[in-house]
Amino acid sequence: MRIIVIDGQGGGIGRSIVERLKMEAPGAEVIAVGTNSLATSAMIRAGANAGATGENAVIYNCSRADIITGPIGIILANSMLGEITAGMGLAVAESCAEKILVPVSKCHVRVAGMEEKPISKYIEETVAIIKQICGL
Repeated sequence: MRIIVIDGQGGGIGRSIVERLKMEAPGAEVIAVGTNSLATSAMIRAGANAGATGENAVIYNCSRADIITGPIGIILANSMLGEITAGMGLAVAESCAEKILVPVSKCHVRVAGMEEKPISKYIEETVAIIKQICGL
């Protein structure tokens, strides 16, 4: 299973997802894709198997992913202070991969029925879903 972790800004959410995945599913192939080099670098330092940066990297890797994860903003054009381009959001949305998205209130999107929780709890749930999909 190829798991693509997409993040922008400082890469904190992506870094936390990568850390948890590498700790709980050490054999998983985790590819870090940042909208900027700072985010990519943070995820690589967290243990990602490989990393790439920018719009083309997002588009290319989404088409080859089994699972895509990251903050909910990765499907919203112009989110993350404009770091997510329309092409990036479209690539994530159109990918046949399973998408496990972390709700983040900074994206100005509220999902009905979601409880307010700390990001760490959402990341914990994200990793649990990925492990279930992978049969781990």
